[in-house]
Amino acid sequence: MDFGEAKNTFIERWGELGPKWGISRSKAQIHALLLITPNEMNVDEIMEALQISRGSACMSLKSLLEWKLIHKDCQDGCRKELYTAEKDMHQVFRQIIIHRKHQELEPLVHMMDDYAYVEGHCEDSQEFCDVIKDIRLFANKADSTLDTLLNTNPDWFVRSFMALVK
Repeated sequence: MDFGEAKNTFIERWGELGPKWGISRSKAQIHALLLITPNEMNVDEIMEALQISRGSACMSLKSLLEWKLIHKDCQDGCRKELYTAEKDMHQVFRQIIIHRKHQELEPLVHMMDDYAYVEGHCEDSQEFCDVIKDIRLFANKADSTLDTLLNTNPDWFVRSFMALVK
């Protein structure tokens, strides 16, 4: 496979994975393009490379900036904003974990807190309380584990992860 074909299939496949990660296909494709491009790109270049609309490109770039997966630069004398991807993969996955934790896990923890003080007085209410307790325990442990993971040294994390998969 030559470079051009590899580049195109990487961008396409990364785009296919995006919805599985909770992001749009175009956002994932822009991220892939910026990841593998050594130079900064402006919106027009991104639109042309991926054959996407300005609206899709701008919305996706805004979201990628919010996730801190890309950086924006404005050079003197140039009105166009330039974008580049975060290249440190530990930082990329860290930012994804932070965003997903905030978007998905924290609302679950808060929701379960609302039911923590329900008392079980019959079979149905006791079952409800038992299920809520189990969900709460799991969600709080997951939240705590992710907090610990996010605060670890990247070198320790990589070594530990590699030891697990060997």
